Amino acid sequence: MFSQIYYVVRSRADGRYLTAHPEIASKAANSPSFLLLFNEDFEALSYLNTHGADVADRFAVESVPGSQLKNLLKRWGFAGVGIIRDPLLPSIEFFSLD
Repeated sequence: MFSQIYYVVRSRADGRYLTAHPEIASKAANSPSFLLLFNEDFEALSYLNTHGADVADRFAVESVPGSQLKNLLKRWGFAGVGIIRDPLLPSIEFFSLD
């Protein structure tokens, strides 16, 4: 995981990352957020075009080395990562920092 390059989606307006909040369905007040990671840049673009075509131009795809993930997660206060396995469905595997 640390030697791989991942791709993230980031807002051009405020620099925030695209995240998932899997506990929102349970209406938890402070649902933990998970940074969404893509294995390829084209998967991130496909995800944006499929699920947010009307706002896709407001986001940018950036690469993040696996070695920098832990620091990024701590700095932004993410509970873990959600790795997108299929950007069209989407199919997401969640991993926590614990």
